[in-house]
Amino acid sequence: MDGEMDDDDSYDFWLLDLDGTLVDVEWSYTRDVFDRVGDRVGREFTDREADIIWSGLTGSRDRQLEEWGIDPQTFWDAFHEEEDPLVRAEQTYLHEDAEFVTDLDVPVGLVTHCQQFLCEPVLDHLDIHDWFDARLCCTEQTGWKPDPEPVQSVIDDLGVGDNGHQGVLAGDGANDIGAAWNAGLDAIHVERVGHDRRGRCVLGDYRVQSFDDLF
Repeated sequence: MDGEMDDDDSYDFWLLDLDGTLVDVEWSYTRDVFDRVGDRVGREFTDREADIIWSGLTGSRDRQLEEWGIDPQTFWDAFHEEEDPLVRAEQTYLHEDAEFVTDLDVPVGLVTHCQQFLCEPVLDHLDIHDWFDARLCCTEQTGWKPDPEPVQSVIDDLGVGDNGHQGVLAGDGANDIGAAWNAGLDAIHVERVGHDRRGRCVLGDYRVQSFDDLF
């Protein structure tokens, strides 16, 4: 559904994605990283291609890379070598509507594909560590959204996995929505980039352009 929550749509806990949901990175940083990764893998990336991979516009980034004839492991090894955690943190900004998290009076968890060596400096730089009662940076070991396992792990860490607790997961991508539904949660899709740029419409229990639209 579109639009705001009803008064009776109260949740016992919230889970949130990070990149593209609560925060974003200046385009100049993204463009520079893809230029340097392109040098490493021997392939130039257009602005559109960089946007697709950075924002996960087509769902699975690995599948998209494979469609372009790029080995995902080779790409990600180069990508993480070229990312500077401190520079990325400095180039990351918080969406104004994300401040709603500070008003939540229930447990809040973070489930992100952003790697820990990058995530922690971002949380420090933006001073939002204390927004989250539990957090998980997905890895091959934890699984990746839309796999429900990383979501369930954070639910367990929050101590809200039993007794009929009702939760919601908010994110900007189809993988976030899939992870929510696969874990038995409601899902909020925050469309930061627009349907035209994404090239598709992502469904969700709630579909908004800003968290302000929910309340």
